[in-house]
Amino acid sequence: MKLDSKLFDSIRVKPDKERVAQDRHPVCDHPGCQRPGMHRAPKGREREGQYFNFCVDHVREYNKSYNYFIGMGDDDVRTYQKDSLTGHRPTWKMGVNRQAADGPDGFDARASMRGNAQRRAEQVRRPRQRKLLTLEKRSLDVLNLPYTARGDEIKARYKELVKLNHPDANGGDRSSEDRLREIIQAYNVLKKAGFL
Repeated sequence: MKLDSKLFDSIRVKPDKERVAQDRHPVCDHPGCQRPGMHRAPKGREREGQYFNFCVDHVREYNKSYNYFIGMGDDDVRTYQKDSLTGHRPTWKMGVNRQAADGPDGFDARASMRGNAQRRAEQVRRPRQRKLLTLEKRSLDVLNLPYTARGDEIKARYKELVKLNHPDANGGDRSSEDRLREIIQAYNVLKKAGFL
């Protein structure tokens, strides 16, 4: 039997998970620990971008005791926190650095955006009109009103038409009763639909 045979290369054995993790990850940076350091922990202030590699237990221990501001005075901590509001970038008072706001060629790229926003704000927003149903259109036609009529306009027209078509106003003539019924039904339809 040859040990360097191709048959031995195709044999698959399920690898040990811990051994694979140790091969894939560096050893824990905690003194005396040989477990894989799969978890990164920052080294601290003045060493941004540098990390320790710890195992789960040691990274938990490190995180409990970690303090970025250790060794800084109270005034330095307050200054750092204030600067962190702007991402530690320099800022100017309003109007001081006009050239940076306008750009190197003097053109303010935001001027057109401000103009568009101002035009949109000045435009009167009309509430969206819902589409009228056939019965609502017919009711407005019976009252002889435009499709945009609402509230007081409908009430006033209804009162006017009832007074004109009521039999008592016509000397007891019952020929206008059908028209009166149509007007009352149209008014009730519009009332139920929320036009009033």
